[in-house]
Amino acid sequence: MKRTTTMATCAAALLTAVLTGCSDSTSGEGHGPTASTASPATPATVDTKSAGKLGSILVDDKGNTLYLFLADTENKSNCTGSCAKAWPPLLTKGAAKVGKGVDKKLLDVTKRSGGDEQVTYNGHPLYYYINDKKPGQTNGQGLNQFGAEWYVLNAKGNKVES
Repeated sequence: MKRTTTMATCAAALLTAVLTGCSDSTSGEGHGPTASTASPATPATVDTKSAGKLGSILVDDKGNTLYLFLADTENKSNCTGSCAKAWPPLLTKGAAKVGKGVDKKLLDVTKRSGGDEQVTYNGHPLYYYINDKKPGQTNGQGLNQFGAEWYVLNAKGNKVES
């Protein structure tokens, strides 16, 4: 009986830790890999940054890596619910800002199913990866999750394969 109680207590503690780690807490800006899907108060910025053997890739204004999802169609996100928790969309308030190395003609915004504005590049809705814990990380590169693969993009708006 004591062993069962201890296991139940450990399971409850583990569940609490997991749920706390998966909360929608945010700095309030609506940008970055730990951002909630709440509407941001400012326009997002898309920039470029060198990422070693991946070359120059798209990032936000803080250097956080941006990804495309192969299951998306042109200017339409197919990542919602638990997918959007693991891969938060890059949301914006109004037109996104053009950063260094970014082609203004490829940068756009699309409406998500809930009405939020998501930044697109070359027709690809852009996302963060929740397990990129600091700027410059590319832990989501080439992953197959939620029915398709995820890739970083180059300044031409094409997927970069490792």
